[in-house]
Amino acid sequence: MARSLRKTLGGAAAAALTATGLSSAAPAATGNGQTAHAFQFTSIDGAPVPLDQFAGKAVLIVNTASKCGFTPQYEGLQALWEAYRDRGLVVLGVPSNDFGGQEPGSEEEIKSFCTVNFNINFPMTEKEVVSGDGAHPFYAWAREQVGFVGSPKWNFHKYLIAPDGTLVDWFSSVTKPQSDRLVAAVEKVLPDATQ
Repeated sequence: MARSLRKTLGGAAAAALTATGLSSAAPAATGNGQTAHAFQFTSIDGAPVPLDQFAGKAVLIVNTASKCGFTPQYEGLQALWEAYRDRGLVVLGVPSNDFGGQEPGSEEEIKSFCTVNFNINFPMTEKEVVSGDGAHPFYAWAREQVGFVGSPKWNFHKYLIAPDGTLVDWFSSVTKPQSDRLVAAVEKVLPDATQ
Protein backbone atom coordinates (compact mmCIF):
# COMPACT_ATOMS: atom_id res chain seq x y z
CA MET A 1 0.00 0.00 0.00
CA ALA A 2 2.84 2.42 0.82
CA ARG A 3 4.34 1.85 -2.63
CA SER A 4 0.96 2.45 -4.27
CA LEU A 5 0.52 5.66 -2.28
CA ARG A 6 4.00 6.88 -3.28
CA LYS A 7 3.23 6.21 -6.95
CA THR A 8 -0.09 8.05 -6.67
CA LEU A 9 1.46 11.00 -4.85
CA GLY A 10 4.34 11.08 -7.34
CA GLY A 11 1.88 11.21 -10.23
CA ALA A 12 -0.12 13.92 -8.48
CA ALA A 13 3.04 15.95 -7.90
CA ALA A 14 4.02 15.58 -11.54
CA ALA A 15 0.58 16.71 -12.66
CA ALA A 16 0.70 19.68 -10.28
CA LEU A 17 4.12 20.78 -11.55
CA THR A 18 2.95 20.50 -15.14
CA ALA A 19 -0.29 22.35 -14.48
CA THR A 20 1.51 25.25 -12.82
CA GLY A 21 4.00 25.57 -15.67
CA LEU A 22 7.03 24.85 -13.53
CA SER A 23 10.12 23.59 -15.22
CA SER A 24 13.36 21.91 -14.37
CA ALA A 25 16.42 23.82 -15.45
CA ALA A 26 18.68 20.90 -14.57
CA PRO A 27 17.74 17.88 -16.69
CA ALA A 28 18.95 14.49 -15.59
CA ALA A 29 21.94 13.29 -17.58
CA THR A 30 21.63 9.95 -19.33
CA GLY A 31 25.35 9.35 -19.38
CA ASN A 32 25.53 8.57 -23.10
CA GLY A 33 26.90 11.99 -24.04
CA GLN A 34 24.29 12.48 -26.75
CA THR A 35 22.95 15.96 -27.46
CA ALA A 36 20.00 17.29 -29.43
CA HIS A 37 22.39 17.74 -32.35
CA ALA A 38 22.30 13.96 -32.88
CA PHE A 39 18.70 14.09 -34.15
CA GLN A 40 16.98 15.02 -37.37
CA PHE A 41 13.47 16.07 -38.33
CA THR A 42 11.91 16.49 -41.76
CA SER A 43 10.66 19.96 -42.66
CA ILE A 44 7.01 20.64 -43.39
CA ASP A 45 8.12 20.85 -47.05
CA GLY A 46 9.89 17.47 -46.95
CA ALA A 47 13.55 18.54 -46.62
CA PRO A 48 15.88 17.10 -43.95
CA VAL A 49 16.31 19.25 -40.82
CA PRO A 50 19.34 17.89 -38.94
CA LEU A 51 19.50 19.65 -35.59
CA ASP A 52 23.29 19.87 -35.87
CA GLN A 53 22.73 22.59 -38.48
CA PHE A 54 21.72 24.75 -35.49
CA ALA A 55 24.97 24.12 -33.58
CA GLY A 56 26.04 27.42 -32.04
CA LYS A 57 22.44 28.64 -31.76
CA ALA A 58 19.76 28.36 -29.08
CA VAL A 59 16.73 26.34 -30.24
CA LEU A 60 13.20 26.39 -28.83
CA ILE A 61 11.40 23.22 -29.97
CA VAL A 62 7.62 23.35 -29.58
CA ASN A 63 5.02 20.69 -30.37
CA THR A 64 2.15 22.54 -32.02
CA ALA A 65 -1.47 22.01 -33.07
CA SER A 66 -3.92 24.06 -35.13
CA LYS A 67 -7.14 23.31 -33.24
CA CYS A 68 -6.06 23.78 -29.62
CA GLY A 69 -6.86 26.33 -26.96
CA PHE A 70 -3.12 27.11 -26.95
CA THR A 71 -2.98 27.66 -30.74
CA PRO A 72 -2.83 31.47 -30.25
CA GLN A 73 0.70 30.85 -28.87
CA TYR A 74 1.79 30.72 -32.52
CA GLU A 75 1.61 34.51 -32.45
CA GLY A 76 3.95 34.68 -29.44
CA LEU A 77 6.33 32.13 -30.98
CA GLN A 78 6.55 34.21 -34.17
CA ALA A 79 7.19 37.37 -32.10
CA LEU A 80 9.91 35.58 -30.09
CA TRP A 81 11.51 34.36 -33.35
CA GLU A 82 11.45 37.86 -34.82
CA ALA A 83 12.88 39.42 -31.66
CA TYR A 84 15.77 36.97 -31.17
CA ARG A 85 16.65 35.24 -34.44
CA ASP A 86 19.36 37.79 -35.24
CA ARG A 87 20.90 36.98 -31.85
CA GLY A 88 20.98 33.25 -32.53
CA LEU A 89 17.56 31.84 -31.59
CA VAL A 90 15.80 29.27 -33.75
CA VAL A 91 12.15 28.46 -33.07
CA LEU A 92 11.22 25.04 -34.45
CA GLY A 93 7.54 24.08 -34.59
CA VAL A 94 6.73 20.36 -34.52
CA PRO A 95 3.07 19.75 -35.42
CA SER A 96 1.58 16.78 -33.60
CA ASN A 97 -1.82 15.12 -33.46
CA ASP A 98 -1.00 13.35 -30.16
CA PHE A 99 -3.22 15.35 -27.85
CA GLY A 100 -6.94 15.48 -28.49
CA GLY A 101 -6.54 14.92 -32.24
CA GLN A 102 -6.05 18.68 -32.56
CA GLU A 103 -3.69 18.56 -35.56
CA PRO A 104 -5.62 16.41 -38.06
CA GLY A 105 -4.50 18.22 -41.22
CA SER A 106 -1.86 17.37 -43.78
CA GLU A 107 1.47 19.18 -43.85
CA GLU A 108 0.14 21.41 -46.64
CA GLU A 109 -2.96 22.29 -44.59
CA ILE A 110 -0.88 22.96 -41.47
CA LYS A 111 1.52 25.22 -43.36
CA SER A 112 -1.37 27.13 -44.94
CA PHE A 113 -3.11 27.54 -41.58
CA CYS A 114 0.07 28.88 -39.94
CA THR A 115 0.83 31.26 -42.79
CA VAL A 116 -2.70 32.63 -43.24
CA ASN A 117 -3.58 32.98 -39.56
CA PHE A 118 -0.25 33.82 -37.91
CA ASN A 119 2.17 34.73 -40.72
CA ILE A 120 4.55 32.06 -39.42
CA ASN A 121 7.97 31.97 -41.06
CA PHE A 122 10.00 30.12 -38.43
CA PRO A 123 10.95 26.53 -39.38
CA MET A 124 8.26 23.87 -39.06
CA THR A 125 8.62 20.10 -39.32
CA GLU A 126 6.30 17.51 -40.72
CA LYS A 127 3.74 16.13 -38.27
CA GLU A 128 5.38 13.93 -35.63
CA VAL A 129 4.50 11.74 -32.66
CA VAL A 130 5.91 13.46 -29.57
CA SER A 131 4.74 11.20 -26.73
CA GLY A 132 4.61 7.54 -25.83
CA ASP A 133 6.45 4.56 -27.27
CA GLY A 134 6.25 5.79 -30.87
CA ALA A 135 7.69 9.23 -30.14
CA HIS A 136 10.15 10.80 -32.57
CA PRO A 137 13.73 9.98 -31.42
CA PHE A 138 14.34 13.59 -30.30
CA TYR A 139 11.31 13.46 -28.02
CA ALA A 140 12.30 10.04 -26.66
CA TRP A 141 15.77 11.45 -25.87
CA ALA A 142 14.31 14.60 -24.30
CA ARG A 143 12.10 12.49 -22.05
CA GLU A 144 15.20 10.60 -20.90
CA GLN A 145 16.82 13.94 -20.10
CA VAL A 146 13.97 15.49 -18.09
CA GLY A 147 11.84 12.52 -17.04
CA PHE A 148 8.08 12.17 -17.15
CA VAL A 149 7.41 15.51 -15.45
CA GLY A 150 9.24 17.42 -18.19
CA SER A 151 7.77 15.55 -21.15
CA PRO A 152 4.85 16.87 -23.24
CA LYS A 153 1.41 16.36 -21.72
CA TRP A 154 -0.35 18.59 -24.25
CA ASN A 155 0.25 20.81 -27.27
CA PHE A 156 2.71 23.73 -27.10
CA HIS A 157 5.14 22.08 -24.68
CA LYS A 158 8.53 23.73 -25.15
CA TYR A 159 12.13 22.48 -24.93
CA LEU A 160 15.04 24.93 -24.86
CA ILE A 161 18.29 23.66 -26.37
CA ALA A 162 21.60 25.46 -25.71
CA PRO A 163 24.07 26.23 -28.51
CA ASP A 164 26.09 23.11 -27.56
CA GLY A 165 23.01 20.89 -28.02
CA THR A 166 22.21 20.29 -24.35
CA LEU A 167 18.61 20.44 -23.22
CA VAL A 168 18.67 23.20 -20.61
CA ASP A 169 15.01 23.84 -19.80
CA TRP A 170 11.43 22.91 -20.54
CA PHE A 171 8.16 24.76 -20.31
CA SER A 172 4.65 23.35 -20.10
CA SER A 173 1.84 24.36 -22.42
CA VAL A 174 0.58 27.06 -20.06
CA THR A 175 3.86 28.98 -20.29
CA LYS A 176 3.40 31.60 -22.99
CA PRO A 177 6.27 32.22 -25.42
CA GLN A 178 6.70 35.80 -24.22
CA SER A 179 6.47 35.04 -20.49
CA ASP A 180 9.20 36.63 -18.40
CA ARG A 181 10.50 33.20 -17.34
CA LEU A 182 10.79 31.82 -20.87
CA VAL A 183 12.31 35.01 -22.28
CA ALA A 184 14.87 35.11 -19.45
CA ALA A 185 15.83 31.49 -20.11
CA VAL A 186 16.23 32.20 -23.84
CA GLU A 187 18.34 35.30 -23.21
CA LYS A 188 20.58 33.32 -20.86
CA VAL A 189 21.50 30.76 -23.56
CA LEU A 190 21.71 32.97 -26.64
CA PRO A 191 25.13 32.63 -28.27
CA ASP A 192 26.00 36.27 -27.53
CA ALA A 193 25.09 35.73 -23.85
CA THR A 194 27.28 32.64 -23.43
CA GLN A 195 30.54 34.12 -24.68
